[in-house]
Amino acid sequence: MLITPNPTTPEGKAILDLAATMDTLQARTGEWPGADTVNILGNWLSRFSFATSKDVAVQATGRAWVLRQWDRHGDDVTLWADQASALASLAQHVRGSWDNVAGTDSIPHRPPVDDQTAIDLYYGPKEHRSDEDYALYAEDIARYAHTPRSLSLADDTACAQANSAAVFHPMTSPDDEGLPCIELAGILVFAYLDPNMEAVRVSVHLDTTDQQLVRPDHTVPLQVEVEDATVFSTLGARPAPDRVPRWKARLRRLADRTACHDVRGRQQRS
Repeated sequence: MLITPNPTTPEGKAILDLAATMDTLQARTGEWPGADTVNILGNWLSRFSFATSKDVAVQATGRAWVLRQWDRHGDDVTLWADQASALASLAQHVRGSWDNVAGTDSIPHRPPVDDQTAIDLYYGPKEHRSDEDYALYAEDIARYAHTPRSLSLADDTACAQANSAAVFHPMTSPDDEGLPCIELAGILVFAYLDPNMEAVRVSVHLDTTDQQLVRPDHTVPLQVEVEDATVFSTLGARPAPDRVPRWKARLRRLADRTACHDVRGRQQRS
């Protein structure tokens, strides 16, 4: 298949210029002399930039709590999903080592029930700590965003790439004013427990949707399902698909595997 350069693009114009230059060389010399050809190609290639872009989008995909504990015997670092879990782990260590401080400097013989109180009593004031201490702080978990340049709902590969780039934004603590959210191709889907409505609430926000998914009428194709029932759709009547969607096939395989596991379990018990 022959490719016809598009003269309206910089690349296409450059290719046509090269072809015209080589035609002129052949008309003048009857051939493509090596030295002349190398010079022409060298000048032509200098019109292009082959450097890769260094501007890579970075997404914050979540947050981890870093707990560092050190003493004269070692220095350990662990990661935790939330502050309360990190403090619970540290408090467990403190209670296991409580005999080291019990009865000294007005410290009770039994550790307090409250985790933070037990930790504060065990380690003491910051300025009085010697070779045993800890640090607890939060760090964002980041990754480079790899979203497809060409995104189409009719393209299986592009959809799979976009799905794999989805990001979950959790609440960092009960005091966080945000809500748990999934971000996918600019679409924000919030799912949370709403005490005011006394319901599980799902909220979809489309105002930041990737423009490649927006239809000419400025709407986004959307279908919402609960279990097997479609509760909302902008798609209208559509013919049955020729194949089972990938996610449904995966769910079916998972269900089949679970059913087989239950059958084997019943057979073993019988």
